[in-house]
Amino acid sequence: MAKKGDWVRIHSVVLKAEERTAKLPEDTQKCDLQQWTKGTLLDETAEIGDEVTVETAVGRVVKGSLLEVGPYYTHSYGKFVPEIIEIDKQLREIMFGGDN
Repeated sequence: MAKKGDWVRIHSVVLKAEERTAKLPEDTQKCDLQQWTKGTLLDETAEIGDEVTVETAVGRVVKGSLLEVGPYYTHSYGKFVPEIIEIDKQLREIMFGGDN
């Protein structure tokens, strides 16, 4: 459950597929234009899936369906690649060692 003042992520449909311009590529025309927004919850309480209102970090007020409370970044640079250690050693030798 989210309460007023919580940092949340919401989802909304900006334009339905049939409302989008014909100047878009055909496959894009078939899709809704969607937005995911993070902000501070303005409603008193809400459950995941409820329609809520948030205020973004820049003060914009946006309505949408509550997806997540306390969103955070989950991306990374991927798993460890052992070859990178060898590349690092070779690069350091070329740049700082060797004959020069």
